[in-house]
Amino acid sequence: MTIDCCEERLVKNLDTQEYWVNMGPQHPSTHGVLRFLVKLDGETIVDVIPHIGYMHRGIEKMAENVTYVQFNHLTSRLDYLSAMINNWGYCMCVEKALGIEVPARAEYVRIIMSELTRIASHQLWWGVYGMDLGAFTPMMHSFRDRETINDILEETCGSRLTTHYIRIGGLSNDVHENFVPRIRKFIDFFRKALVEYATLVSGNVIFRARAEGVGILPPEVGLSYGCSGSTLRGSGVNYDVRKQDPYGYYDRMNFEVPLGTKGDSLDRYECRFLEMEQSMRIIEQCLEQMEPGEVMAKVPKKIKLPAGEYFSHVETARGDHAYFIVSDGGANPCRLRVRSPGYSNLAVLPEVVRGWRVADMVTISSTLDLVAPDIDR
Repeated sequence: MTIDCCEERLVKNLDTQEYWVNMGPQHPSTHGVLRFLVKLDGETIVDVIPHIGYMHRGIEKMAENVTYVQFNHLTSRLDYLSAMINNWGYCMCVEKALGIEVPARAEYVRIIMSELTRIASHQLWWGVYGMDLGAFTPMMHSFRDRETINDILEETCGSRLTTHYIRIGGLSNDVHENFVPRIRKFIDFFRKALVEYATLVSGNVIFRARAEGVGILPPEVGLSYGCSGSTLRGSGVNYDVRKQDPYGYYDRMNFEVPLGTKGDSLDRYECRFLEMEQSMRIIEQCLEQMEPGEVMAKVPKKIKLPAGEYFSHVETARGDHAYFIVSDGGANPCRLRVRSPGYSNLAVLPEVVRGWRVADMVTISSTLDLVAPDIDR
């Protein structure tokens, strides 16, 4: 008993020294070229300073020196896992400025391609998240299954990642004859695959022990940092651009927005996981409602926006993605600003990880679904 008391007294009086370590810029759990400067007291995180800029390309400045048509393909290089949705957000901003009415068939195809893109992004995130936590098998499943979506994208527009399919006024071309059958076949397969996904990871006791109750993001903190997407919805905040400010034909779609209750890593995980099922519901409704027709509106050969300010935003796989264009009436934007969801979601990371262990930081940061090019523009 005396020895135990002495040991306890020694531990209480033990001096510790805080130190800084680098996680990244090239580290598997940073999901890109991103550096975390982590302040530690032993294994406990005292503070984190994210360092970005390793992939900065000056895309916003480039916009001032190219035409409105030429800039469109650069939007695919922002969040490359949401390329199709990025294209749509930019084109919609220009279309609003010019008063262009997009054909109905093009609007339905835009939704279908965007939701396929969302599923493919979530598949990659789900597989990589499993690998971050030490499980290699999920990545093999997710990468195998998302190839079906990539094949559909490639057959439709010739590209598997940086698509540049959605154009100002509509689409670059109509869908092919295999488009609808291949999508229906994928949905039939993927609904069964999601059950397998849930068994493999969601219900795994080790995974739940590492994620449940870890990295709680209070809703008021998430809102104050401008978080969006599943990062914010995991904290119970019901904000989805497709619902709150519908664009395209999303107001005709019947779907649910998954929400968390605790704001922990498990809630953020489950929100993204459940979104894949909702995306399939949206796609099925579009396939039922879509009819033959034109896929391109009449667009001026040389696009010049009237002098003024224009705004549009969309719900990408990571959250609220916005474009703000200032035009002086010329052929190039006077100023173009991109609001990326990843930047705000990353900014809240220090608030969430303080007091947790180094291994927990991997768990937490992965649920933010960071994509470095989305942050570095």
